[in-house]
Amino acid sequence: MAGVSLKCGDCGALLKSVEEAQEHAELTSHSNFSESTEPVLNLVCSSCRKPCRSKTETDLHTKRTGHTEFVDKTSETAKPINLESPISNTGSGAGDAAPMDVDASGSGASEEMVVPEVDKKVIEELEGMGFSTARATRALHYSGNANLEAAVNWIVEHENDPDIDEMPMVPASAKNEPPKPSLTEEEKKQKFLELRERARKKKEEEEKKLEREREKERIRIGKELLEAKRIEEDNERKRIIALRKAEKEEEKRALDRIRLKLEEDKAERRRKLGLPEVDPASSKPAPKPSEPTLEKKMGLPVKAVTKAEKMRECLRSLKKNHQDDDARVKKAFQTLFTYAGNVVKNPDEEKFRKIRLTNQAFQDRVGGLKGGIEFLELCGFEKSEDGEFLFMPRNKVDIAVMNSAGKELQSAIENPHFGIL
Repeated sequence: MAGVSLKCGDCGALLKSVEEAQEHAELTSHSNFSESTEPVLNLVCSSCRKPCRSKTETDLHTKRTGHTEFVDKTSETAKPINLESPISNTGSGAGDAAPMDVDASGSGASEEMVVPEVDKKVIEELEGMGFSTARATRALHYSGNANLEAAVNWIVEHENDPDIDEMPMVPASAKNEPPKPSLTEEEKKQKFLELRERARKKKEEEEKKLEREREKERIRIGKELLEAKRIEEDNERKRIIALRKAEKEEEKRALDRIRLKLEEDKAERRRKLGLPEVDPASSKPAPKPSEPTLEKKMGLPVKAVTKAEKMRECLRSLKKNHQDDDARVKKAFQTLFTYAGNVVKNPDEEKFRKIRLTNQAFQDRVGGLKGGIEFLELCGFEKSEDGEFLFMPRNKVDIAVMNSAGKELQSAIENPHFGIL
């Protein structure tokens, strides 16, 4: 395949014609060229039609104009190189200047490659600015060994190149002389200070931008945490409301069961006495006689002793029986309160409705105190046939009774005068 460009063996630049190769040789003193099948890029700006020959040129054009769209017309403009065109030296020097070495067969790649000679002082200055030796040498070589500013600009433009930290290599036969310094020591020092100040300002701007991004991120995370906390509080509030509603419904069902049981007992007594059955729908409750009348008629008060009062009396007896050990009594009350609370919260969990009587911890806290087991039996616990466990069947769990037990225990724990009067 015929070549469509000339490639500089010293810096790798692609050129469209022999004339461009000659101009490149005059500017860089490079003289090793070979024919290449790689076409020269032709990226045309869609807005202003400016042609660009590399990605670097398109980036610079975008920075200057803001144009971002380019059309690749490389295949349309690629043409075979005419090597028969004369290559003349248009410089101001004599006509006996060394001609360019254009190798159409590409045999120049087999020559010995060496590191190009560059200005050592500029290299030292670049290293002092923090650049590696390979990057500094590459920048100074490909910028034409011009000066410190040109090398720094080349590094800025090519900082994303994958081979930027590789040491450049040129053929040993190529003209490779370091240029004479173009700046005085004072000018170099001033230029170095300017570049360092520019780098410092750029770093400060980047740090400020990074700090702004961090602040935005902190604000975003804070808002998310507040929202999550609000949602959690709402869910907890809904859960508590649902739990209270369920407790009220359970209390209502317990009262209905008690009322139904009383009606059944009443009907059973009437059957035993041979009295006619009373229709609950048609019967009206008789007015209750006043308490003094009952006392006068029966000779004794008829006030029934409720289960809550029995529990209170059981707790009073427990405290009086062990009044010399207040700490143990208080611990027993707290343990009983925990048992009652576990049953209310988890009525379906058998482990909360079953207590091993031989458990040492249970004996130390409740079982060893007179009145402890009696209180649990008032709550609904029953001794197993083998006498090893206290167990409350699921169908005998009465939430209303357990709530009453909890209230009595809480009063006994919080009231320092409980059981004294």
